[in-house]
Amino acid sequence: MPYKEILSAVAIVLTLAAFVPYIRTIISGTTKPHVFSWVIWGATTFVVFLAQLEGKGGVGTWPIGVSGSITIVVAFLAYVKRADITITKTDWLFFILAMSSLPLWYLTSDPLWAVVVLTTVDVLGFGPTLRKAYSSPHSESLLFFSLFAARNLLVIMALENYSVTTILFPAVIAAACMLLMAMLTYRRRAIAT
Repeated sequence: MPYKEILSAVAIVLTLAAFVPYIRTIISGTTKPHVFSWVIWGATTFVVFLAQLEGKGGVGTWPIGVSGSITIVVAFLAYVKRADITITKTDWLFFILAMSSLPLWYLTSDPLWAVVVLTTVDVLGFGPTLRKAYSSPHSESLLFFSLFAARNLLVIMALENYSVTTILFPAVIAAACMLLMAMLTYRRRAIAT
């Protein structure tokens, strides 16, 4: 089915279109990603990619693999640039909950449970970013998260096998990105008035 490969390629292009300017803004100091969120997202996204491959997601999983790899680079940049060094007790709670959950995927031999656990962990990764972005809504990029929401919808359409194992992660992350965008928009308007 060549249209699945086309959708996957478009999703990869969207991934790159989101990350390249996002990385530039990190380097310039405009965007200040929270290192805890990006470490969590990098680890979970790459492991979900492996679980989706095992779940026979096919070409639809490729954008997730590309994203996982680049997300690890963003986590490194967030650490090196000390983009957001404000780490609260709540951030530590999200980080510890997320990272302690990662070994659970290994204990399950079923890729479905790995994806369920890792999707939960990935959503926990939004915690530090939500806290930071609520206080400083211009420290995150609306464009980045909108491209990721669109990318995840394309990933779903590009999957070769539809199951909870292959659909859950991109669907939940698309929804989380949309919720984050709504909060950023609301907070930016509230601060402007």
